[in-house]
Amino acid sequence: MSNGTLLPFRRLHGTAEELSDRALVSAIAERDQAALGALYDRFHRDVYRFIAHLIRGDSLVDDFVQNTFLEAHRSAPRFRGDSAVKTWLFGIAANLVRQHRRTEQRREKASVALASVPNTPVPSPSDALTIEQQRQFVAAAIDMLTPALREVYVLCVIEEMPGKEAAVALGIREASVWRRLTDTREALRTALRELQR
Repeated sequence: MSNGTLLPFRRLHGTAEELSDRALVSAIAERDQAALGALYDRFHRDVYRFIAHLIRGDSLVDDFVQNTFLEAHRSAPRFRGDSAVKTWLFGIAANLVRQHRRTEQRREKASVALASVPNTPVPSPSDALTIEQQRQFVAAAIDMLTPALREVYVLCVIEEMPGKEAAVALGIREASVWRRLTDTREALRTALRELQR
């Protein structure tokens, strides 16, 4: 350290196994594969034990260990040396496990939500015809919109662009976007009533 900044370690001689933990991380930041291998050899048992305690009985421990060292390889240039290398690796491992748990919880919630959705019956041929007719009516109604209203409708409804961004894209005020959207809805209602007569 000099003037509060971390100086890069340079290997002048010797092997990766002879470098200090921090020097290994610095060498990894310089894309030294031998240093990454040495770091793995030095800490993989500790990381494995740590992860195994976090996810007891989980068959993914080996995957998490591998991903921890892959992430260490990517993160090495950002390592500031505020903690011991082992602590840094444990932090990476803990973050990966947390992300995995969050993903699994989201997946479980989605599965539960999906299971609670009632099965929609396949529409009968006459219902399918009605749905197709409705689509045709809506398409015809959209075609009847003025270009200004159609632009707003396509951006905000079909492309789901926020009103503020639509205003920028069209070069108008945001208030004008909302007014045009209101006019669009009314124009579509009127057009659909006319078409369905």
